[in-house]
Amino acid sequence: MFSAAARLRRLVVAAALAFTTFHAMAEYPDRPLRVIVPFAPGGATDVIARTVAQAMSARLGQSVVVENKAGANGNIGAVTAARSDPDGYTLLMATSSHAINASLYQKLNYSLTRDFVALSNLASVPLLLVVNPSVPAKSASELATYAKANPGKVNYGSGGTGTASHLAGEQFSTLTGAKMQHVAYKGGSQALNDLMGGQVQAMFANLPEVLAQVQSGKLRALAVTGTRRHAALPDVPAFGETAYPSMTMRSWFGLFVPAGTPPAVVEKLSHTIVQSVADAAVKERLKGLGADPVGDEQPAFQKYVNQEVARWAVLVKQSGASVD
Repeated sequence: MFSAAARLRRLVVAAALAFTTFHAMAEYPDRPLRVIVPFAPGGATDVIARTVAQAMSARLGQSVVVENKAGANGNIGAVTAARSDPDGYTLLMATSSHAINASLYQKLNYSLTRDFVALSNLASVPLLLVVNPSVPAKSASELATYAKANPGKVNYGSGGTGTASHLAGEQFSTLTGAKMQHVAYKGGSQALNDLMGGQVQAMFANLPEVLAQVQSGKLRALAVTGTRRHAALPDVPAFGETAYPSMTMRSWFGLFVPAGTPPAVVEKLSHTIVQSVADAAVKERLKGLGADPVGDEQPAFQKYVNQEVARWAVLVKQSGASVD
């Protein structure tokens, strides 16, 4: 049992903390925020971050500045964010690549689940199985049949070892028994260029990255991951309609803050992001990119991130991929 004096001290401390939190929230934010995008400018991650950051600026009354800090498959920017002050003024734009990195790299200087608090998932995109038009396959099943009948003739490209495009290709090969050869590039754009040039025959790509090429006929789309077709390509079947319904992976793009950020600041940022993603102009812009707007609340996104880290760990182990 606490003495009367002890109870009084606890009440005084609690009141002081409540006052401090209220005072901080009354002033937050009182200066510009920065969003670290750990990839190069111009890609899907960068464009999505800038679209939502602009909408956040209007709601917070402060500039939300995007800072690109690329390198090491997103890890350099993530480390920078993890080491920033947990005051709500530095955010990280993380993606499903960071969930993969948690098991792909044996040594990381940060943990996505321990060193960060998830705020909200801005958008997600399915992976699209595409082939060079010279490949005589009009469906995922036909590609599997062709690859099995022609060993060594179907190579699939990816943006690098352990990326979502690589792991999706490994899962497809395992499910179908078609041993396609993986060719790792130093980025998705290089893989895409060689796919269109015929140096590789297939690729699992984030839908926004290949939407224009599919629509122009430069690439043929065979199936989209998940259980439903995508509005941007309504004639392309979902893998849920094929013999391989377990091909469900998606790439996601979410905002995080360093662990230790005050709960009231986390809540304010999360609500601001949710409102920003729900804005009609933002949703239209994201859909125009081929992305599906999400904008979920903090607890839901945190649970999803934890599940994603565990799910990708299984696929990384099955693939045997490792970077270190």
